[in-house]
Amino acid sequence: MRIGELARATGTTARALRHYEQAGLITSERASNGYRVYDERAVVRVGNIRYLLAAGLTLDDVRVFLPCLDGDVAAAPPSDRGLRVALQRLAVLNQRIAAQTEARDRLETALQQAVGGHVRPVA
Repeated sequence: MRIGELARATGTTARALRHYEQAGLITSERASNGYRVYDERAVVRVGNIRYLLAAGLTLDDVRVFLPCLDGDVAAAPPSDRGLRVALQRLAVLNQRIAAQTEARDRLETALQQAVGGHVRPVA
């Protein structure tokens, strides 16, 4: 299948697929006209990549899961290495959330002081 077909089948963009390929997560062959041609199994692999990215992992993190990207990543038990990577990513995300929460609280306090405590949250 060509890149546009794979993009439609996986709900992603051709640009993202080229990015995944550049990162070494998917591969393609080149047709005689130079177009990328992907194996049907790429649909599962891209779906798993998107699943792991949506869970908060980075493309570098996803590389750890290369051996199992062609199966059911969500149902498979994680490897020790995969579990370590996921726990490290969770720690990074928690640190970022804590830093953002502190920044929000400082801004909210400053606004309350500036307007005499009449700050309404904006949705």
